Amino acid sequence: MTSVADAVKTMQEKFDPSAAAGLDLVFGFRIDDTKNFSLIVKDSKCELKEGENPDAQVTLVMDGETLQGIVSGETDGMQAFMGGKLRAEGDMMLAMKLSELFPS
Repeated sequence: MTSVADAVKTMQEKFDPSAAAGLDLVFGFRIDDTKNFSLIVKDSKCELKEGENPDAQVTLVMDGETLQGIVSGETDGMQAFMGGKLRAEGDMMLAMKLSELFPS
């Protein structure tokens, strides 16, 4: 993967609609403090939107390298969080749901 856009595209490809049945969630992402996007998970569908989403229940803040590592499976999200490379703003328990929705 060469960019944040590639990492986001890969996330969409890994999306598991069965894990999203009945959900209505908005995940925000702030990458390198310059790129914002959100994943809207609703009724077994995942929609990607660019820009900051004020409805995000949790926003994950990290650099592009960390995002690429998590998406590729080279970096464990929990280890990135514990190591200070990933920060969650909002409902941290929802961040844990991402591994179910986007399995490696």
